[in-house]
Amino acid sequence: MSRFVLDASVVLSWCFPDENSSLARHVAYRFKQGDVALAASFWPHEVLNALLAGEKRKRISGEMIQSFLDDLALLPVTLGPCPAGIVFDRVQALSRRHGLTPYDAAYLNLAIENGLALATLDEALVRACQNEGVGLVQS
Repeated sequence: MSRFVLDASVVLSWCFPDENSSLARHVAYRFKQGDVALAASFWPHEVLNALLAGEKRKRISGEMIQSFLDDLALLPVTLGPCPAGIVFDRVQALSRRHGLTPYDAAYLNLAIENGLALATLDEALVRACQNEGVGLVQS
């Protein structure tokens, strides 16, 4: 069993077929093999926000959202703590240094603090990981 940091972009691609990727399929496979993930404390909110936005744009139905969330709740994803002091210090610094949103910088910080690779489909976050020497989950 191994661990990795998971951002919202990967799981959202499972829900929106036009966004599916080999990385997303690989992460799903890793879960089936018993791997576990660590995500930022706001991860469920970020996922839900994107799903509800997709519903407003008629990309997904409310029933599909509920089914997806039921499945997602079964995954071995632990939410990492992110105290305000860390956000105001390290996350802010990473955000400024790499031009990331504070949300993406929080995933990067979580990977740095825990010495874990990060699974993301976000290109800016991939570049920031490379610049910081953080491993990336590869498909």
